[in-house]
Amino acid sequence: MGKLFSAVYDVVMAPLEKAGIERIRRNLLRDIEGYVLEIGFGTGANFPFYQKASYVEAIEPNPDMIERSAEKVRRATVPIQTYTAKAEKLPFPDQSFDAITGTLVFCTIPDPVKALQEMKRVSRPGATFHFFEHVKLEHEKAGKVQDVLTPAWKVVCDGCHLNRPTIQLFEEAGLQVNNVKRFGKGMFVVFEGNVHGE
Repeated sequence: MGKLFSAVYDVVMAPLEKAGIERIRRNLLRDIEGYVLEIGFGTGANFPFYQKASYVEAIEPNPDMIERSAEKVRRATVPIQTYTAKAEKLPFPDQSFDAITGTLVFCTIPDPVKALQEMKRVSRPGATFHFFEHVKLEHEKAGKVQDVLTPAWKVVCDGCHLNRPTIQLFEEAGLQVNNVKRFGKGMFVVFEGNVHGE
């Protein structure tokens, strides 16, 4: 299923990108500076939008996705190095990064709590995070529908959880969440903040 998912991902996402996701990515990433870690880069959809970063190190557990990102790495305006790795076990020393980014990724991480611990470990003092995710809806009935759909959705969409309360997980891990912007009646959210809760 992982190989099929990676093969169709860009085609399926193309109309959504043009409908607004591409603009969200650009606005989220273009002003980030310093050494950046991107978690779960997929096929590299974010790579064109880094403009001020000194260097981007990007991880992705799916080798088929990594293969499809190669051309975007070559075309990027900042240096990008990709790694086959999981968010729960980052292959970097403590205090390596000034910023951590991700888009539509925390829904697929098997152990998001461990991933957040790893984010804190590899972040320098004062490091920031910048994410665009889909989350569990606050509306009770809609949230229950997401709960019902999630088991089948995970099978079809490479482990994606429709009902993950991502912002809540960040806050429970001690990360300071700021600048929350919601889209699509609350299903999609952009949020930024400080890794160490400063």
